[in-house]
Amino acid sequence: MNHAVIKAGGKQYIVKPGDIVTIEKFQTPAGPNEGEDVKKGDAVTFSEVLLTDDGAVTKIGAPFISGAKVTGTVFMAGRAKKIEVVKYKAKSRYLKRRGHRQPYVKVKIDAIA
Repeated sequence: MNHAVIKAGGKQYIVKPGDIVTIEKFQTPAGPNEGEDVKKGDAVTFSEVLLTDDGAVTKIGAPFISGAKVTGTVFMAGRAKKIEVVKYKAKSRYLKRRGHRQPYVKVKIDAIA
């Protein structure tokens, strides 16, 4: 079993090759398209790897493992279901409603190196 723990979007994810991981939306890192939203089919690299395990050897970073990276392909980019935020105060005729849809990116993990 080949596993890794990566940090993306302020959260940590346990991944292995072939997994599809839902991550909060992020933009392309430094390069010709710096700062643009990622699209379906784009290749992404996660360099903030906290732990790797190949079944025999486990490496733990402090905080990250130097030289380790996880590569993947954007499988889908979209927005989650709408949640409704309601502010209400009884007996004062105060009611506010607001909706929110969190953007996300689904990434298919290709390799752990």
